[in-house]
Amino acid sequence: MALTGSITSKERSPGMKFMIMLLAGFLLSIPLLTIYLLNYDRQSRSTEARASIAEGWGGAQTLTGPVIVVPYTVRRAVSQPNAQPAAANGIPVVDVVEEQLIIEPELVRMNTVLKPERRKRSIYESVVYQADHGGKASFVMPDNLAQLGVPVAALQWSKAKLSFGLSDVQGLAGSAPSIKIAGKPLKLRRGASSLGEGFHGELDATSLQNAEITADFSFGFRGNGMLSLKPRGTETEWAVKSTWQSPSFKGLLPNDRKIGKDGFSANWKAGGLALGGTGPSPEYDDMGRVADPSKGEARVDLFEPVDIYNQVDRATKYGFLFIGFTFVAFLMFDVIGGARVSLVEYLLVGAGLVMFFLLLLAMAEVTGFAIAYLLASGAIIGLITAYSAAILKSWGRSKWIGALLAGLYATLYVLLSLEGYSLLIGSLMLFAALATIMYLTRNIDWGAKTSGEETPPALAPAQVVG
Repeated sequence: MALTGSITSKERSPGMKFMIMLLAGFLLSIPLLTIYLLNYDRQSRSTEARASIAEGWGGAQTLTGPVIVVPYTVRRAVSQPNAQPAAANGIPVVDVVEEQLIIEPELVRMNTVLKPERRKRSIYESVVYQADHGGKASFVMPDNLAQLGVPVAALQWSKAKLSFGLSDVQGLAGSAPSIKIAGKPLKLRRGASSLGEGFHGELDATSLQNAEITADFSFGFRGNGMLSLKPRGTETEWAVKSTWQSPSFKGLLPNDRKIGKDGFSANWKAGGLALGGTGPSPEYDDMGRVADPSKGEARVDLFEPVDIYNQVDRATKYGFLFIGFTFVAFLMFDVIGGARVSLVEYLLVGAGLVMFFLLLLAMAEVTGFAIAYLLASGAIIGLITAYSAAILKSWGRSKWIGALLAGLYATLYVLLSLEGYSLLIGSLMLFAALATIMYLTRNIDWGAKTSGEETPPALAPAQVVG
């Protein structure tokens, strides 16, 4: 004797299916965060590798000068450790101190040619450059020495120096710098006095008291990534040329510039007020605070148009949108189309979506971002489309999933390219998705329970077979 009957278990309610989808999305936030941290770690390694490549070549360079530095001695009231502010008879404590008169050029014209070069170590790459720099500067006797408190008679003109500032003197390369006054070369030494790092030429500037001095100079140096100039003088003109196609200008912007497939050219003109000063002394802003040393600089960066780590970082931030759109599509097929999707299947599909960002990061370090994006997105679209056919029991339905993913990846690539409009486009996408979901689910009773097959209201009587 056997007991038979038609008994089917009830399916989950639409609300329960929605909660399962949310649970899967929450669990997938862990591996997505791991990818985000991995990208940050790889970016840090890349920065270290680039610094290692540039080590010994030359860092980001800042040019200053030229200026003429004239030493002099003067008796001034000074403060001495453990000394009284005044002698017993009321006479201040004075001492002989050595100071410098800094004479800035009346006019300086400079030309710089940057020759960029890519250097690689393993999979990492850094942009360095070789620069050829030259120009002409003219100096005249300052007319404000009395205002500066400089005793003219104490100036040691025979010990003057023509100083050039270069932030990383290790970058001096190629032939030795050539500095000439009236056609006569100067003897050069490292160190730029009041300009910090750099070099200078020993100069007898006695003739500056009666006539203009003109200096011709040229030198080569190496740098990494960025070159800037801090103008010194009444009028400064600086022209820069390079074959680099994607420069970035900061600080004092060029008066005119041209950027094309053959490189760029830029020209600056900057004016000053004072021809002379005493130094060294800090510069102050309008609030009386020490000013930013980079303020007032003309700067050009050999900008990398695509930083793969920044691009992967931005792409990863859209990971939840990818997971959300895809999961909602499966939920609609589950609730409306009757294709049951389990928690494990949600997690496997989500794992594939997260895997895209890992593949993108790994491939981009080798092939570049665009090719890596194409390969990684193609692989994930194919994988999830094929798996969806098994979940949804239909190749027709899986094609809709594949089309959705292709549209999402294409839109993301556009968002990454149009950085300024990414928030607007992303917001409009979310609005459109929300409106679509609300329309499709407007008649669904989220708390109702349904069954896969019609179940009789009561169990049928048992049949005795025997």
